[in-house]
Amino acid sequence: MVKAKAQKLVLDGYGSYLGMEKGRFTIKDKHGKVEQYPLFEKEIGEVILKSGNAVSTGALASFGFWNIDVLVCTQRGRPVAMLKSLDDDSHVKTRVAQYEALHNGKAFQIMKHLVLGRMEGQNQILAKHGLDLHDPALKQIAENAQPNSMKGFRQRLTGIEGKCSQNYFRQIFKLFPKELRPQGRKKFQAYDGLNNIFNLAYEMLSWRVYRALIKAKLEPFLGFLHATKFERPSLTCDFVELYRFLVEDFLIQQSREYCMRDFTFKTERVQGKRMAKRQYLNNTKTHELMNNLNQLFEEKVEVPRIYLGETQKIETLINEETLLFARYLRDEIKSWKPRIAMP
Repeated sequence: MVKAKAQKLVLDGYGSYLGMEKGRFTIKDKHGKVEQYPLFEKEIGEVILKSGNAVSTGALASFGFWNIDVLVCTQRGRPVAMLKSLDDDSHVKTRVAQYEALHNGKAFQIMKHLVLGRMEGQNQILAKHGLDLHDPALKQIAENAQPNSMKGFRQRLTGIEGKCSQNYFRQIFKLFPKELRPQGRKKFQAYDGLNNIFNLAYEMLSWRVYRALIKAKLEPFLGFLHATKFERPSLTCDFVELYRFLVEDFLIQQSREYCMRDFTFKTERVQGKRMAKRQYLNNTKTHELMNNLNQLFEEKVEVPRIYLGETQKIETLINEETLLFARYLRDEIKSWKPRIAMP
């Protein structure tokens, strides 16, 4: 059945139906139980639809008209699509400024701040768990890096980031149950369960970053640290780097009670006609993981809000940071340095 939580509707079981009747969103589960949510009495900011449920075109039209975020997921919680209002493409000035940043020198500073922000976040996790911090010399090299060609500057910074991440994962993987530890971090088509947990959690983070970029009228596929590449939302990847450490710290806490019986194997096609077994968290544990991860983005961190308040939710921080970044691109503020939250 649906879960309702302050501006959010989640259809997470089979057989539920979401429709629109007389200004009310109506949700009916497979047992016939009905819940109604008046559109104008309580603002709805997000709807998450999982495979196995149905939604009316009337409800979809209302979501688009009122700019209500809609995320479509597989039954396991993997994001695959989102509903986007046509008005989101009407703010051309921001995207023009984003393109111009590739040629007016801003790109070099943006790339540098992204790498330094990632290193700062990783250091916070390493310090929290009593592990060795990154070599300060690497930070110094990144700070002093001088612009040359875009490709060369990017390669230099990503090389530094890669060394830090290798050291970082080598250490934090020791905090997970021994029987689950992989030999290293595997991003694409991982076979082990722990790397697949990381990949799924990152996808949920990516969705929130992607949505925040769209709200800020930015182009998610035009990045800086991550080069433009077909089918890769490069700017989304750039901003994800700033918040990965919060997800990683969450997974350290979440996975302490996991054991091998919490995982299952699934035979999948991996390369051409080759089939292989890949390990995943079972459906029950995946469901718990996704619910807890959604709660993570509702947690508050001690980062002052733009206008008022000394704390804010992680999700709000992501939204604010993309807005500040867009203002920097449009020359409305002189500089931009990402605010890194304390976990």
